[in-house]
Amino acid sequence: MKNIFRNPYVSIFIFSIVIILIHWGIDSIFSIITYYSIISIYAFHIISALVVAGIIQLIYANYKDYAGFAFMGTSLLKMLAAILFLLPGFLSEDKPSFANILNFFVPYFLFLIFEAVQVIKLINPKESN
Repeated sequence: MKNIFRNPYVSIFIFSIVIILIHWGIDSIFSIITYYSIISIYAFHIISALVVAGIIQLIYANYKDYAGFAFMGTSLLKMLAAILFLLPGFLSEDKPSFANILNFFVPYFLFLIFEAVQVIKLINPKESN
């Protein structure tokens, strides 16, 4: 069972489900999401996290020394993709509120922290006794 959680893709899906349920519960109570739907927000985050994990796994398999650089590069690309995701809302007449922007960026940073922890675990594996 412990080996299942070492798979980054399974970890991403489990983390995503937990975060989605928490976010959905908060939105059910306060009804704050009015511009970007939870589905679109998490579709972006899950797809981008899977792409980042795939690229990092590919780089780590071929060039172990460059996995950290790959993470920094994919994080930059993910940030640019986030701007492109939010750009239509900023360019429209009906602009999203600050709360709706936070609904995107709080999960964004949670996923970023999660990805960083996964990369650190990949780069610095613990010694087994």
